[in-house]
Amino acid sequence: MALSTDDRRSLGFGAWVFALLGLTFAFFALWMAADALGRSNDAQDEAAKANSPKVVETEFTLSPNAVVAVVDGSINVENAGKIVHNLEITGTDKKSGDIQPGESKLLSLEGLDEGTYEMYCAIPGHASSGMKGTVTIGKGGMAGGTTDAEEVAIRRANAGQDASAKAAVLAYVDQLKNGPNTKGLGNVPLEPVIEPDGTKVFNLTAEIVDWEVSPGQTVRAWTYNGTVPGPLIQVDAGDKVRIHLENELPQSTEIHFHGLEVPVSEDGVPYVTNEGPVKPGGSRDYVFTAQSTPATGMYHSHHNAEKQVPDGLVGVFLVGELPIPDGFSRPSSNQSMILNDAGAIGLSLNGKSFPATLPIQAKVGETVMVTYYNEGLQIHPMHLHGIPQTVIAMDGFPLPLPHQEDTVMVAPGQRVTVLIKPTAAQTGVWAYHCHILNHAEATTGMFGMVTTFIVS
Repeated sequence: MALSTDDRRSLGFGAWVFALLGLTFAFFALWMAADALGRSNDAQDEAAKANSPKVVETEFTLSPNAVVAVVDGSINVENAGKIVHNLEITGTDKKSGDIQPGESKLLSLEGLDEGTYEMYCAIPGHASSGMKGTVTIGKGGMAGGTTDAEEVAIRRANAGQDASAKAAVLAYVDQLKNGPNTKGLGNVPLEPVIEPDGTKVFNLTAEIVDWEVSPGQTVRAWTYNGTVPGPLIQVDAGDKVRIHLENELPQSTEIHFHGLEVPVSEDGVPYVTNEGPVKPGGSRDYVFTAQSTPATGMYHSHHNAEKQVPDGLVGVFLVGELPIPDGFSRPSSNQSMILNDAGAIGLSLNGKSFPATLPIQAKVGETVMVTYYNEGLQIHPMHLHGIPQTVIAMDGFPLPLPHQEDTVMVAPGQRVTVLIKPTAAQTGVWAYHCHILNHAEATTGMFGMVTTFIVS
C-alpha cells in the first residue's frame, strides 16, 4: 500500500524521535560508564592507599620516617601540615608532585628493585629541616606486625638513629655550660614608657624576621619585636595601658587580648569590634584599664590567625599575680611555656624545638610556677617525669581545690598554671614533654616539644 504524504511525514518524524531517544540513551549509557569507571578508579585509589604504608608530612617531619613497602607497591603520602609538601625517592624518577594541605597522594614505587632508598620532601629547605627518611622495598612489607624486611631495615638504621638521639641530647646539655645553641630568645619582659598621667605604653612592631627554631633550622617568622614568642607584657591591676602597634608585615593584622577584660572596641577582631584591621605600614593604639583581678592572658593576631599565630605572632600578657595556695612558698621563678604545633615555628616550646629548648631549674624545696599557654592547633598533654604538678588555676581563674597531676591537658587557647616543688628524693634531670609521642620523639631521637626539669 502506498503511503500518503502525511503518513510519510509522520513516519519521518517518528524515526527522528526514536533516533533522538536512541542518541540520548547512548549518551546516558556513556555517562554512566564513565561515572562507573571514575568510581572504580576512585575505589582502586582508596584501596591502594589502604594497602600502602602511610607517611604523614608536617612542618618539618615525616612520620614515620622509615617505612617498608612491597615490590611495585606505593606510599600513601598525606600532607597534614599548613603549607605545600611533596615526596620524592632519591636517585629515581619517583615523585608525588606537590600535595596541598589536607590532601593525600599515592607515590608509585613500580619498577624499583628491592632495597632501601632515601625519601625526602623536595621543597627547598624542607629536607634539611628534617623532612627525610627511608623506604625499604621488600616482599611482604604490609603483612602485619614487624616483617623480615622491616626488621632488616630497623637493624640497619638502629646505630645511626642512636647516634642521632645522643647527639641531640648532648647539644641540649651543652647549653648549661655555653648558653643557648640558637640565636634569639622570646618572652623577654618589655619595659613600658610611663606617661605623665601614669599610663604604661608598650610599643610593639609586627615584622618578619629570620628565627632559628633549632640548631641550623632558620625560618621566616612573623613576630612582635623580632622574637617568638613576643615580649612579655606585665602590668598591675588597675593600671592604665596603651599598646601601640606598628605593622611592618606585608599583610593586615590585629591584636586580640586573649583572656583579658577589655572594652569591646579594644578586643581586636576586625569588622566585628572595629572598622577593620591594621593595614601594612599602618599603626593602631589599644587603650584600656587593666582589670582589678589577676589575669593570665595572651596577646595574638586575630586576622588571618590560622597563619599569623602559628608563624609567631603570640605573646604573654599578665595582670597582677595569682594567689598561691597554702602549703607552698612564694615561687622562686614564674615560667611561661607557650605551646605551638604548626606554621613556620612548628612543634615547639617558647618558639624553640629540642635541642634548642631551655631547661627549667630549681633547688630542692623551692616552688616553681609554670603556666602553659596553648597557641597551637591541637591539644597537648604536658607530662613531667618524676615530680607531681599541682594545678592551681585554669585560664587565670584560681581553683578552689588545687589538685595534683603528672600529665596536664592543655587545649588550644587554654592557659593552665601549675606549681612544682621538688623534694630531696627528686634530685636529678627529669624529662618534660608533650605526651603526644610524635610531638616529642622520632626514630632519630627527641625533637619538638621536649625540655627538662633539673633539680639540684
